[in-house]
Amino acid sequence: MSSLKSFIKSVRAAKTMADERAVIQKESAAIRTSFREDFTDTHMRRQNIAKLLYLFTLGERTHFGQIECLKLLATSKFSDKRLGYLGTMLLLDENQEVLTLVTNSLKNDLNHPNQYVVGLALCTLGNIASQEMARDLFTDVEKLVVTQNPYLRKKAALCAMRIIRKVPELQERFVDKAKSLLGDHHHGVLICGMTLVYDLCLEDANLIPQFRQFIPSLIRQLKSLTTSGYAPEHDVAGVSDPFLQVKILRLLRVLGRGDQSATEQMNDILAQIATNTDSSKNVGNSILYEAVLTILDIDADSGLRVLGINILGRFLGNKDNNVKYVGLNTLSKVVELEPNAVQRHRNTILECLHDADISIRRRALDLSFDLINDQNVRVLVRELLVFLESADTEFKANMTVQICIAADKYAPNKRWHIDTVLRVLKLAGNYVSEQIISQFIALVSNTTSMHLYTVQKLYSLLRSDITQEGLTLAGTWVIGEYGDELLKAGAFEDEETMLDVKEADVVQIFDSILHSTYATQTVQEYVLDALAKLSTRMSDPGQIERIRRLISSQTTALDVEIQQRAVEYAALFGHDDIRRGVLEKMPAAVIREDRKLQPEKKAAVKGGVPKPQPKSETDILLDLMSGDEDAAAPSSRVSPANGDLLAMALGGGGALPSVPTRATNGKTNGNPSDLLADVFGGGSVSAATSPSQQANGQQTITDILGLFSTPSPSAPSPPVPVPAPAPVVDAPASGQTYPAYTAYDQNGLSLTLQPIRDATTPAGVVNIVASFANTGPDALDHITFQVAVPKTQQVELRPISKPDLAPGETASQAVRVTASVGAQVRLRLRVSFGRNGHDVVDQMVFNQFPADLLAS
Repeated sequence: MSSLKSFIKSVRAAKTMADERAVIQKESAAIRTSFREDFTDTHMRRQNIAKLLYLFTLGERTHFGQIECLKLLATSKFSDKRLGYLGTMLLLDENQEVLTLVTNSLKNDLNHPNQYVVGLALCTLGNIASQEMARDLFTDVEKLVVTQNPYLRKKAALCAMRIIRKVPELQERFVDKAKSLLGDHHHGVLICGMTLVYDLCLEDANLIPQFRQFIPSLIRQLKSLTTSGYAPEHDVAGVSDPFLQVKILRLLRVLGRGDQSATEQMNDILAQIATNTDSSKNVGNSILYEAVLTILDIDADSGLRVLGINILGRFLGNKDNNVKYVGLNTLSKVVELEPNAVQRHRNTILECLHDADISIRRRALDLSFDLINDQNVRVLVRELLVFLESADTEFKANMTVQICIAADKYAPNKRWHIDTVLRVLKLAGNYVSEQIISQFIALVSNTTSMHLYTVQKLYSLLRSDITQEGLTLAGTWVIGEYGDELLKAGAFEDEETMLDVKEADVVQIFDSILHSTYATQTVQEYVLDALAKLSTRMSDPGQIERIRRLISSQTTALDVEIQQRAVEYAALFGHDDIRRGVLEKMPAAVIREDRKLQPEKKAAVKGGVPKPQPKSETDILLDLMSGDEDAAAPSSRVSPANGDLLAMALGGGGALPSVPTRATNGKTNGNPSDLLADVFGGGSVSAATSPSQQANGQQTITDILGLFSTPSPSAPSPPVPVPAPAPVVDAPASGQTYPAYTAYDQNGLSLTLQPIRDATTPAGVVNIVASFANTGPDALDHITFQVAVPKTQQVELRPISKPDLAPGETASQAVRVTASVGAQVRLRLRVSFGRNGHDVVDQMVFNQFPADLLAS
């Protein structure tokens, strides 16, 4: 076998991926052979582990070396232990069963006479400790927190953080020890001690009053660091121990939050740091940033808060893009707290819109929209419209929504509002959502005094540009509805040019739109509607006849919708007595408050807004399984044609079709399932990403099972809302009854999995209902449930019925697993949710389903 150095050279010398793969496979095979022969030579074992760590960095499979790492831990040589512990931390995690074998080695090394061996054990325990290991070894760590050796004290403090996170009830054992660390003179111990105290306060807010007594001493330490001279052992770029200063500021932020007395003690030192810290280097900027966060988080006086925001404003002028990004990001969070102070930096923020870095532009854009109010709406919207003309494609869809929201909210008058939307349609009409167009039409229809002005502006814009779909749709509708006013007014002046409007000119514009390459199906439908209406608003028989011919030319269109519409309008020309009544002006539209535009910050789709696609039968079924009755009801009546498709999808055998990612408002939802599969070990995961609305009523599992058979076309029956699912499913006589298995019950969230199979379920398929219940006193938010399976299986998830749960509330989510008949269903689960402002993320392997679940 070659040495590690030779192995690395061989890998890097490979000219192709195939050559590299061959070298890696050959060396992996040699390492496996060496492990099987069980050499007692520790040098050989150490060399093999070193190669495995290199393979780990390349992303290769290295699980077969876990036991060998444990063998290195048992040796007495420090070099072996060091490599063994490094391999243990990298190749193992808390979910590995083999980790239980490490506990005894860790316990022995935590009591080792060599401080460096103890340090290795503390470092490993702090990285991969499970709940069981934390319970077994916390007493040893507790002793080391108060040892006389500062090297071990700081490592023990960080290890105690891991133990407290894994077993929160043990935090009482470390509270007094943490207090003693705050008075230490060693800077390294102080930093680790403050990190432990900060973590304790975040885990349990009731501990904060106990640590507020240390505020005066923390302030003294901070003042000593800011006023002390040059200290070689702690100096970083001319600043005395910036790491300790940042830790103190961060801890003061937690201790001073919501306490006026504590805030008054901190005001002077915070003002001193904000005024005297050098901002020409990143070291000083890091301290200033933490100081600003502390100022804004506690009840500081207004002058100090303005000083903090001015520091963030200075960050925007920094040459370092990282500093600039931090400034923009923080200003976005505080703009609602101190809007007037942030407004002073408006010009600097607008300059960031033209930065070369796209992330800076994105943050500056978001902040610019946050700054808009009724005083500056004209100035800011004008600047944003200038930026919209040259903005990145991915920004345009979101910008059109945001500008229209600002115009609707802060418009000084109707004419300015209409002009702003027209400017958006002209600059980014292909990125405008249908909702914007509908709201603009409603605005125009409700503003009688602006009908003539609007129709003349749109007529002028369409004469010069028909490539912007949003502009074409809006202009077509308005001209078709109010074309009589346009024709009655005749000539008008537009941008210093006189335009003479004649009936032939108007019809010619629609003719050119209808036969242009930019005319989508929606545009053609709008044009047919507008032409039909104009036939009742024009007086020239020749132009009316021309309109009739244009409409009749579409009666043979390939699109059925256009063809049907053209046939109906053409038939109206034979009934002039009713045509005018049918095509009279529409009443003023009414927009409900809950239907108004909402900002949406997602990637744009180039080329306009795709029309919503009809749901497939699989989508309908999965919607019903997840309790989304509203989503499923419109398509729950199955025709003979699509009934066959439904039967094929549910009973035709083979893998279940994956749920497509849906597009809404011109933006596509990303599918993170591939990333999840990589994280969970390569399992095949398919997840629907479009959010579903919660139905007023829920269906029982028995009703869901009834949906698995194809309904009769002659007697369709819509789903009926019924009470929530029962704990156990009563399957049909031909099926089996399965209980609900508890997969997770921690941190106030209970998760159960209930398999569903009956006589109509296809072979190799099992439907699982995941039920969530908030069993704790705190509200849970943003609940996310993810599932991965082995490569030989497939899994589909539906959206959770309710991501936020108050105490006592429940929710459900449908899961479908497809595997070979007789396979064991094995799931890797990941649950994440928010609780008391903290994120909780847990992973587990679930294999408690019966072995015969997929027997037939």
